[in-house]
Amino acid sequence: MHPLISTDDLMAALRRQPPPTLLDVRWSLLGPPGREDYEKGHLPGAVFVDLDAELAAEPGPAGRHPLPDPADLEVVFRRAGVDAERPVVVYDADNGSVAARAWWLLRWVGHESVAVLDGGYAAWAAAGQPTTTDLPQPAAGDFRVRPGSMPVVDADAAARLAREGTLLDARAPERYRGDVEPVDPRAGHIPGALNAPFAAHVAESGRWRSPEELAKHFADLGVDAAGPVGAYCGSGVTACSVLLALEHAGLSDRQRPAALYAGSWSNWSADPARPAATGSEAG
Repeated sequence: MHPLISTDDLMAALRRQPPPTLLDVRWSLLGPPGREDYEKGHLPGAVFVDLDAELAAEPGPAGRHPLPDPADLEVVFRRAGVDAERPVVVYDADNGSVAARAWWLLRWVGHESVAVLDGGYAAWAAAGQPTTTDLPQPAAGDFRVRPGSMPVVDADAAARLAREGTLLDARAPERYRGDVEPVDPRAGHIPGALNAPFAAHVAESGRWRSPEELAKHFADLGVDAAGPVGAYCGSGVTACSVLLALEHAGLSDRQRPAALYAGSWSNWSADPARPAATGSEAG
């Protein structure tokens, strides 16, 4: 399954039996809670999954959004009706940067058929597709999580990636440069990391850029897809958008997936022994 699905293709898929399982993962760093938007309207049959409470462990030394315990994640996905043999489509408000976290987690624990809705809820509503405030009661799913299908690196391995391969920082340029830091202990970026803002994946139309455009975008950044590639962000959420973009562009796949530094800057910056680079260069 391609990592992105259009509104038209999703509507067609929902007419087939069995239809894909829909997960609503709307979330914003500064609020309000995504559930409020979900309750105002969502795709018919979609189950809300909470990023903070269900797609991450408790914040702490490992970062603001550490990977959840696999056993806990299995409970979450089964509650949402996720089956092993049934496709899953996840969506957020618009650009896919949050939905990509659920996409990556499902891939990490072994689900073979997952996609992000291109343009998210905004594109679905703009296309005049149906929405509802009804709360679904899905039958429990049968999906069994088996972590390890997507690579994860810690801080030491991320530092090696920045030296010996390509490490991409998904945050906005001003946070990468260290001009501002609204949430984490220190400003700056991992020395050697390249800035690849997640916002660059989406065109002015609100839809994702084509594979060819993204391949050129990453080439212009200096990404060497022949070597090891990884990504991080503030807390391990929007970095998943970079990993999705790399796959969409044909620069990674199931045989050679790019790695996630799950702790990301929230983990790195909390350790005063780790250096922080500033400015527009990789450092």
